[in-house]
Amino acid sequence: MTRAVLSIGSNLGDRLAHLRTVVAALGERVLAVSPVYTTAPWGGVDQDDFLNAVVLAEDPAFDDYAWLRFGQELEQAAGRVREVRWGARTLDVDVIACADESGADIVRAGDPTLILPHPQARHRAFVLVPWLAVEPSARLWVDGAEVPIAELLAGLEPAERAGVARTDLRLLDDESVDRC
Repeated sequence: MTRAVLSIGSNLGDRLAHLRTVVAALGERVLAVSPVYTTAPWGGVDQDDFLNAVVLAEDPAFDDYAWLRFGQELEQAAGRVREVRWGARTLDVDVIACADESGADIVRAGDPTLILPHPQARHRAFVLVPWLAVEPSARLWVDGAEVPIAELLAGLEPAERAGVARTDLRLLDDESVDRC
């Protein structure tokens, strides 16, 4: 069994519907869903703003690679095309972190298929802000040590943090799972 932190985003088509497909596909595996945020695109490519959220999920049958395949399958089903690095996308599902059945974080460095924790998560407010909202005590492995998400977020440039704005949009109708 593994527990995963998934960062989801969309800036093409019906952005909210694309994000909702992830939550719907997860079904009972969903532990918590963050609020939805609007964020400026990352990477310098001219494109529309994203909707972003973080989903915490758990599945006794999934390992970290299964979470990656799951995300990639959802991206393909949403018609994601990978033409421009950091370009516009219908759906982006990133595996940010995973923990095994004992609760220990899975760390993979140098794996050509999956690096955990996500190597850029600590630099991206659009990941840290929603993650902090849904799991205030979260920590991320950085250079061999667990660092609180709040500390990582505080270390980002003010403009980076200010570029992540909470919306009134919801990914779930059932407020019992959405803990924010």
